[in-house]
Amino acid sequence: MEKLKLSLRCERGVKCPPELRKRIRTAALAVLAAEAVDGPCELSVLLTDDEGIHAINREFRDVDRPTDVLSFPMGDTDPATGRYLLGDMVLNVDRAKAQGDALGHGPDHEISYLTVHSVLHLLGYDHVDEGPMKRQMRAREKAVMAQLEPDTRTEDIE
Repeated sequence: MEKLKLSLRCERGVKCPPELRKRIRTAALAVLAAEAVDGPCELSVLLTDDEGIHAINREFRDVDRPTDVLSFPMGDTDPATGRYLLGDMVLNVDRAKAQGDALGHGPDHEISYLTVHSVLHLLGYDHVDEGPMKRQMRAREKAVMAQLEPDTRTEDIE
């Protein structure tokens, strides 16, 4: 059985080239390896734009603005397959492109980073305040990104 079953859906005219699917899968697998998640997992990913993620953010989080990525953890095991159901990730490709360009590392790196960030959320990491939880999550993000893209500068942890 494969380590990660990835369900990828694109909406609102967002393109889903095979390279994008591979990038998301690679980043998710890197997190699972770094976090020593042994069994097979399942992850559902929706790629959307500013308008699409804004609507989801408003409906499910009562936050009236777009964001870069949303994570909806499931945390159950499918009794039929034995796969651990990580949950759902909603990735805003408009924001990934804009942030990647603004930060100078490009949209591909940003998509990898947002995937790492989201999968860590799905595994229970959080950053609700500026305290130790946020520092721990940022440290994990930085470590995984260093494995994924060792020649790319990762922003310093605040």
